[in-house]
Amino acid sequence: MKSAVDVHKNLFKRVVVYFVIIGSVLGTVSFGKDMESIATLRNMGKAFAQIAEQASPAVVGIKAEQIYEREVSPFFESPFDSPFFDDDFFERFFGRPSPRQRREPETRKYRRPVQGSGFVISPDGYVLTNNHIVREAENVRVVLQDGEEFEGEIIGTDPDSDVALVKVDIDGRELPYLELADSDQLEVGEWVLAIGNPFGLSHTVTAGIVSAKGRSGIGLAAYEDFIQTDAAINPGNSGGPLINLNGKVVGMNTAIVGSMGNIGIGLAIPINMAKAVKEQLIDTGKVTRGFLGITMENVTVDNAEVFGLEQAEGVVISDVIEDSPAEKAGLKPYDVIIEFEGDKVTNANEFRNRVAMVQPGTEVEIVVLRDGKQKRVEVELVERPKEFGMMGGGERKAPDVVEKLGFKVQKLTSDLAERFGYETMSGVIVTEVDRGSEADRKGIAVGMLIQEVNREKVTSVQEFNEAVKKASEDEKVLLLVYNGSFNQFVVLNLPKDDK
Repeated sequence: MKSAVDVHKNLFKRVVVYFVIIGSVLGTVSFGKDMESIATLRNMGKAFAQIAEQASPAVVGIKAEQIYEREVSPFFESPFDSPFFDDDFFERFFGRPSPRQRREPETRKYRRPVQGSGFVISPDGYVLTNNHIVREAENVRVVLQDGEEFEGEIIGTDPDSDVALVKVDIDGRELPYLELADSDQLEVGEWVLAIGNPFGLSHTVTAGIVSAKGRSGIGLAAYEDFIQTDAAINPGNSGGPLINLNGKVVGMNTAIVGSMGNIGIGLAIPINMAKAVKEQLIDTGKVTRGFLGITMENVTVDNAEVFGLEQAEGVVISDVIEDSPAEKAGLKPYDVIIEFEGDKVTNANEFRNRVAMVQPGTEVEIVVLRDGKQKRVEVELVERPKEFGMMGGGERKAPDVVEKLGFKVQKLTSDLAERFGYETMSGVIVTEVDRGSEADRKGIAVGMLIQEVNREKVTSVQEFNEAVKKASEDEKVLLLVYNGSFNQFVVLNLPKDDK
């Protein structure tokens, strides 16, 4: 008969064996999962390698000499006449003006070498690249993957989008080229590859994901709709392709955000925008853009309810340019544009880009919300006049309210109208703004002209005060203001009026 100690010993042995077996099984399963993960990574790496191998022959280097002018002294040459020494150099280090400031300057042309990237988009040698690489350039050279260099002809450039088209003719032979995708179908989170020549290192490949779409307000171009990616884009990558996993181009690498170099925020022009520019450059050698003739603002959370919207989407017209297509079609201030050519309008930058991409002379359909009702409007766009710049009409801003709003107004006298350039306008002018008030935070400033309160024109302080008092019942007031440049809607919160 076994003792209790023997029984416990046998039980302990069984438990130990059990845990050893379980541990072995779990270890095998874990190791198996690790192997599966490693295999997945290997397959991804091979996919990247295959895409890069197929795409690289169509990616080219761009070498150019940009011509620029500087004023220099006509009397003597010195090392300080180089572009590396500005006039402040002398003031900082010698305490005296530069020799160039003491003589009548003359204009002299200089050359500087520029290097970037590009990619072939057709077998007959059309190459897309950035405008900032080849603008005002001479001796443009296109460098193929095998190191061969050929002369490139600039077909056309578009500074407003930073797109340029170059043609290379290599004895009539066909070149490897890249297919262009539909960048509108690109999704945030997709894997992409960037290929280019950073710092002159030919055909460097980096991988990352699409971090965001529709980036604007960067200040790199007049028309911005950038794809943001964390694929490394460094100096020299500009003009190179951003490629999806199908090996097609979704964007043109253009810039990085960050003064210290790549920090994981790279920007690429959507290839649909580049395609539209390319087609015009081939046809006419220049780019013309559609013009509607309005100034506009985004619908915000602040003003959506005022314009009868449940969501902060769309753009609201703050001004209509005289004799413009918009005026001829009957568009009016306070109209909220919610659709353009059958697609939803989400914000002002997107809408402006879409209008600009339409050829002048084209008739488009716009859906607006007016007084809570939808209205369809047919508009024939014209070519954008140069004097209106990229906004197509200038903006107009403003400000002014009552004591409870944090600012004061007075009647627009003839003297004030002449002083501020409001001779042909009516309204009340802002004379004082309380620092830190809501009006101050929302941009209202001394000198702005308030033209309307809750869609009613005001021409005196009394009319203004009565309109604000009436608006206090809704606890919000909508102002149409002008600052000498453009109209803008300002929504201010109001306490209920104590009667």
